[in-house]
Amino acid sequence: MAVLLGIVIGVVAWFLMRYLVGGLYTVDQNERAVKTIFGRAERIGDTTTLDDPMAEYLREEERERYRYPQVRVIQPGGPYFKWPWETVHKVSIATQTINMAFDPETPQANQGGTVLEAVTKDQLNIGLQGQIRYRVSERNLYAYLFGVKQPIVHVMGYFISVLRERIANFEAPHNRPIVGEGEADPVSIFAGVSINDLRKNLRDLNELMERESMSSEARYGISLDASLITGIEPPQEVETALAAINTAYNQVSSDISLAQAAADQRIVQSRRAVEIETLKAQAEVEPLNALAEQLVALKKTGPESLPIYLRNVRLRLYQQAQRIFKEVEA
Repeated sequence: MAVLLGIVIGVVAWFLMRYLVGGLYTVDQNERAVKTIFGRAERIGDTTTLDDPMAEYLREEERERYRYPQVRVIQPGGPYFKWPWETVHKVSIATQTINMAFDPETPQANQGGTVLEAVTKDQLNIGLQGQIRYRVSERNLYAYLFGVKQPIVHVMGYFISVLRERIANFEAPHNRPIVGEGEADPVSIFAGVSINDLRKNLRDLNELMERESMSSEARYGISLDASLITGIEPPQEVETALAAINTAYNQVSSDISLAQAAADQRIVQSRRAVEIETLKAQAEVEPLNALAEQLVALKKTGPESLPIYLRNVRLRLYQQAQRIFKEVEA
């Protein structure tokens, strides 16, 4: 009887330790948790991801495919309690950084996850280097935990496919014509090599990829905070040719800039010369206009005023002259 009682007490103690004390859990500050009851996650009514603003980045034909239920998210804190038939799934929502060439399924691919290959619009095979910063979306934990088996694999595959498609069709913004209306800039045509366009417009390419990746939160429950492409390298056999092209392009650009600066300087000098000559002409005309006004006013005073004025002017000239030549009538 005592043995049986001991067995019962042992079973009860084991049950209490296993399911009551062991049912307590906590959630760290950088974690969020979702509880499932008999394998079904706790849901918030009938709301889905389509009711969230993040669904606006999905295309119309994708909306039904990525309709996930909204689940109840357990916030940091505790201790919390769960019953034996309940399971708690914890997820870290801390921001993480990964090399964009990393392949989660085959880590040896892409030169050990360091360089991602892509083909440009002129069939040039280039190597891309950069990082992706991402975090698990608290607003779509169902997609991350239950929607896809390996969310990061799907996100990386989606990002790389979009990136390669953009690289293959990327064109730099057209420069403003400098020759004449409707005429193309010969320098921009000369430098129209895809890798040069990509290198000069890395910022635009990164911003484009960020916009294209906004739907990943609704698709896979992972939000891509930023993508940073830091390097674009061509094959070794074309590096010399590209260097020569860039050198020639820089030389032509320098010559055009010097020519434009010289032309602008000449235009400024010409404008100043015109202003100086205009001021000189005005200085010569103003006394004549003033004299004409004086003579008109003098004539109005009487018919003998002008002869008297001419006599006085002649006398002043006689005082200033050293010699006088006077015509003598024969």
